[in-house]
Amino acid sequence: MSILTQGQQVNGYTVEYLIKANAYCETYRVADADGSPWFLKLFIIKNIPEKLLTRDGQVREIEHCKRLTHQNIISYVTSGTMMIPEGVCHYMVTVYFSGELLAEKIAREGPLPVSEASVIARGVLHAVQYMHETHGLMHNDITPRNIMLSAKTDGEPELIDMGHVSSSTSGIPPFDTSDLEVQYCANSALAGMYDEQSDVFSVVAVLYAMVTGRGPWPVDASLPRREAIREVKRQRREPLDMEGVPEEMVGILSRGLSSTPDERYQSAKDLLRALDDPSQEEPVAPRSDSRSASSRGLRDDDDDAQARETSVDIEVKKGKGNGFKDIAGMDDMKEMLTKRVIFILRDKELAQRYRLTPPNGMLLYGPPGCGKSFFAEKFAEETGFNFMLVKASDLGSVYIHGTQGKIAELFRKAEKSAPTVLCFDEFDAFVPNRSDDLGNHHSGEVNEFLSQLNNCSQRGIFVIATSNRPDKIDPAVLRTGRIDKMVYVPLPDQVARREMLKLHLTDRPCDELDYEKLATLSEGYVASDITYVVNEAAMIAAYNGANITEELMETTISGIKPSVKGDALKEYGRIRDKMEGNERRNSLPRVGFVDS
Repeated sequence: MSILTQGQQVNGYTVEYLIKANAYCETYRVADADGSPWFLKLFIIKNIPEKLLTRDGQVREIEHCKRLTHQNIISYVTSGTMMIPEGVCHYMVTVYFSGELLAEKIAREGPLPVSEASVIARGVLHAVQYMHETHGLMHNDITPRNIMLSAKTDGEPELIDMGHVSSSTSGIPPFDTSDLEVQYCANSALAGMYDEQSDVFSVVAVLYAMVTGRGPWPVDASLPRREAIREVKRQRREPLDMEGVPEEMVGILSRGLSSTPDERYQSAKDLLRALDDPSQEEPVAPRSDSRSASSRGLRDDDDDAQARETSVDIEVKKGKGNGFKDIAGMDDMKEMLTKRVIFILRDKELAQRYRLTPPNGMLLYGPPGCGKSFFAEKFAEETGFNFMLVKASDLGSVYIHGTQGKIAELFRKAEKSAPTVLCFDEFDAFVPNRSDDLGNHHSGEVNEFLSQLNNCSQRGIFVIATSNRPDKIDPAVLRTGRIDKMVYVPLPDQVARREMLKLHLTDRPCDELDYEKLATLSEGYVASDITYVVNEAAMIAAYNGANITEELMETTISGIKPSVKGDALKEYGRIRDKMEGNERRNSLPRVGFVDS
């Protein structure tokens, strides 16, 4: 069932019907007051993956489309926000294109004449060149299905579907890769490196599909993504099938789809120049050993991408906040860490005089949504250290041992930026218990972590690991000299909830509020629940142009259930008893919001 209904009004546009939908986005055909058709794309903010949002909570796709104005790119018209029962939504309206997709044309007509294929490729390249040179953005999803031959412009090609647009990136891209057609992606892109050259590679792959009537390196669409990637890479080790390729295009296609990056076109401008006179392009001979193909010693594209896969794209933040002053409640925890950890990290001379060994790291564990990662960032600010937040996806790799290389590089980067707080979010995903049924590569990754964690404090690194399931962490990690301290972070108590509400409502237009009553009504809420309640109430008030009232806050609280249920709390109590019941020399008293 779609969110918007037929006839519903959105900023002067009337909804006609739903075109397509996924878990966080729906696309509709809408009409303006004159009855002219437009596209409306609706983004459900509570469902959208975090990486598809900017730091200030805007939808990346909308922000990119606002900037891109080119005849060969689908045109942005307007955007805005709206409130629906599902929560806050952002929407974008774009020009409604009529015509057909390039994929449909190829399926219907088969191979296209070189002259027609060249015209289409040129239009796409002009759009790509504009994106690269004017805005520093990559499309990252150039395929026949994302090229519209518009009837409004007599078949002039337009790039559509801007959901994968990003700046050049190496590592984990800020968009969903699960829907990419792997046969149109360069191997470097499949390994997480998206740049100008990977876009140009895709254009050449599209050109191949146009002049042959078939896609390059065909792969079964039903295969899981990882298997599809392996199949495409296997085919690319063999010479490209040039059957049916017009003679004048052999040179461009063999060069543009070469397995050696240095031999390929480096920019849209290079490929446009080649299309001016294709006959001047000499065919590139297939290489059985491309290691000798470059003076820089490049291996084939697959190996070169694997080498680059050891790099990690994790931001090093300089603490600019107020440290523990930004945290409501948790006074016992802040006092304990100040006395047992922070003063040693801050004062090396004092630590040396008393022959104190700096702590190596600590584990913050407990129910989800209690602010463990937020606390870690504020801890870094309190100590004056740099801060690096790492998620399991940041260290992912499609290569055997690729993740191990990334782990080593991550610690090298942290040491280079020392003193550094290195925070691992959901640590159980990084170091699962090796006694469980794990593959050898997982065991290798755990071993790499054990090696890197050993006395890393001596390299200026303090590790903070967070976890909702510490019982799933390999026990070898939780010993002294690796993760020295364990701290349970429970639900906020009455005082903490009251202070959180005050903190989140500060500087918002509010009537006089009974914070004590609101804290009572929100019993059982975790920190993220309270943040969500305040934001929902503020959004409703803003939409109505009114202040946030006591009645609005109470109504909002009553309509939002705590995200952590009673049974889950009992389970966390058992986990805490198990963790703190271990015979550990570094056991700490229970601290946090409540002791229940």
